[in-house]
Amino acid sequence: MAARTHHRSRSRARLRLSVAGLAASAVLGALVQPVQATGTPAPHDKDLQKQLNDLVRTSGGPPGVIALLRQGDRTAVYRAGVADTGTGRPPRTTDHMRIASVAKAFSGAVALRLVDRKALDLDDTIGERLPSLPAAWHKVSLGQLLDHTSGLPDFSAAPAFLAILREDPRHHFDSRRLLDFVAEKDLLFPAGSKYSYSNSDNIAVALMAEAATGQRYERLLEQLVYRPLGLRQTSLPQGYRMPRPYLHGYDVTPPAPPEDISEVLSASGVWASGGIVSTPKDLNAFVRAWAGGRGFLTEETRRRQRTFIPGAASEPAGPGVNAGGLAIFRYTTRCGTVYGHTGNFPGYTQLAVGTADGKRSLTFSITTQTSKSVKPELLAKVRAVQEDFVCALLRR
Repeated sequence: MAARTHHRSRSRARLRLSVAGLAASAVLGALVQPVQATGTPAPHDKDLQKQLNDLVRTSGGPPGVIALLRQGDRTAVYRAGVADTGTGRPPRTTDHMRIASVAKAFSGAVALRLVDRKALDLDDTIGERLPSLPAAWHKVSLGQLLDHTSGLPDFSAAPAFLAILREDPRHHFDSRRLLDFVAEKDLLFPAGSKYSYSNSDNIAVALMAEAATGQRYERLLEQLVYRPLGLRQTSLPQGYRMPRPYLHGYDVTPPAPPEDISEVLSASGVWASGGIVSTPKDLNAFVRAWAGGRGFLTEETRRRQRTFIPGAASEPAGPGVNAGGLAIFRYTTRCGTVYGHTGNFPGYTQLAVGTADGKRSLTFSITTQTSKSVKPELLAKVRAVQEDFVCALLRR
């Protein structure tokens, strides 16, 4: 019992930095060469592999990294390090992982597909769809929630929310009551007047989707996203357990060895804003459709989705120059432009992007958290590597 108590208290202490990352957003093994995933294998780029090898050797860097790069029917998997420091096995495209704030793209997909079906409108307001929420928020529109110009205070930065997590990281929250943590607060600024990334936005988006349809958000994900795109290994859990097999996520704080924190936090505390679990293979299929849009969204909805706010960065920032649209970000790199989303969660940092025609897609997953407030130096290195992968993706 004493050893267990010591371990739990050590985990809580080392989670402090990770919990702070949520509010801003919340043993090296053998190196494995790229292998075919599906379709025709893409040529092996030795420089890209070397950069991944260097990432896992970096002090404070991830124990594992996996990047899935798809160009037309050609697919390559680049990976380095391990999926599990205990067994030393390599990362796989079918390993489950927490996709963090890339889940916001999924709630955006639900909302925009409902817009296409006339069940929702981008001009619908909180007051019209969710009148029980604070009157001060009632003029905020669905579109403003989706592009983070709502002004809603971020529930994941609320002292009461953070106090619960520090006391019991596996606490089971009522996901549909997360906004209660900031219900006494006014908007941070007039809706639509500025950009400010907030985890509250996508909780409200999911609640509006439920109010418009009378169906649970999890069911809407199944009907409108998972099933149409063939995502068979993607889910939105409520607890802290990960589906097996999974890509283990770590707190890496040298000189201590990496600590497995994959199952330390309950997904109920982030829900539609960051709770989805997927695989590199499924996530790549999703972002291919989300970035391409055609056949998934109507042209009119796609046009409105891509009214970008210059300088509006995802959390963490993606490669190149960032601009924000409706649950999608534009990343303008030295080699060209891709569209998608990033995310960070204790143990994981994610990038999922694709081209505007949906023919090329990239997912880039590392097994430790980094953001502008958590290991910013590592983030700068990761963004540089991601940009090189984008250049490879766009290469003719």
